Amino acid sequence: MTKPCIICVAITGSVPTKANNPAVPITISEQVESTHEAFEAGASIAHCHVRNDDETPSSDPEKFARLKEGLEKHCPGMIIQLSTGGRSGAGKTRGGMLSLRPDMASLSVGSNNFPTRVYENPPDLVDWLASEMQTYEVTPEIEAFDLSHIHQAVARHRAGGLYGKLYIQFVMGVKNAMPADRETFDFYIKTVERLAPEAEWCAAGIGRHQIEVNEWCIAAGGHTRTGLEDNMRLSKDALAPSNAALVARAAELCDKYERPVATWQQARDILDLPLRA
Repeated sequence: MTKPCIICVAITGSVPTKANNPAVPITISEQVESTHEAFEAGASIAHCHVRNDDETPSSDPEKFARLKEGLEKHCPGMIIQLSTGGRSGAGKTRGGMLSLRPDMASLSVGSNNFPTRVYENPPDLVDWLASEMQTYEVTPEIEAFDLSHIHQAVARHRAGGLYGKLYIQFVMGVKNAMPADRETFDFYIKTVERLAPEAEWCAAGIGRHQIEVNEWCIAAGGHTRTGLEDNMRLSKDALAPSNAALVARAAELCDKYERPVATWQQARDILDLPLRA
């Protein structure tokens, strides 16, 4: 298999803190440095959240703007993907940074259970976020927490409601949502290939499932996501020292399956994301 594998690094998220792992980057400068190391290790997409000084999640467009500026300077060519996730804000505040025109932004097209609450993505909010992405030419990465989310994404894309190339990420291993189940994973791939053969797909495994889902993706010809947002450990007994260490682990699996790690240029070609002028 010679298709390059895109590695996405989810650098911070909304939940992990330095009390959980001191390597979690919180400040803008920490995030830029951590992403630069991950970029050098092989990541071509940076999935980004921002935090307040007390480590709580934020949707502040000014913080996103400073992070985007830092990444463009220190990780030239890397695909910048900003999060519109629901832990960082409510309603339209979740998309307040889309006017910054990042390359990509995450988009959840349906609701599901999370460990302690419902992750609400009502249709009117999804419509608005998708419309904002159209306005600012931002390609969504669909975060599929459920099979229905794949069907919703394909239907929206066919109807012209999603900007750019269809890119679907299976999120597996969140408590009370879809478990990291191999037969389900294989069925997700078959569903995407049946409904949208032109689409690209990837997957993220949460916690201890990260490495096994990385391997499933790479072996099956898809792309993959790693990083401290999803998992803070290299093993049961060892914390991950950096985002770069988790990226390097995914890159080793690419070597195992004789797949090249996608450069940022290759990743942009695969996802139809030209560099903005």
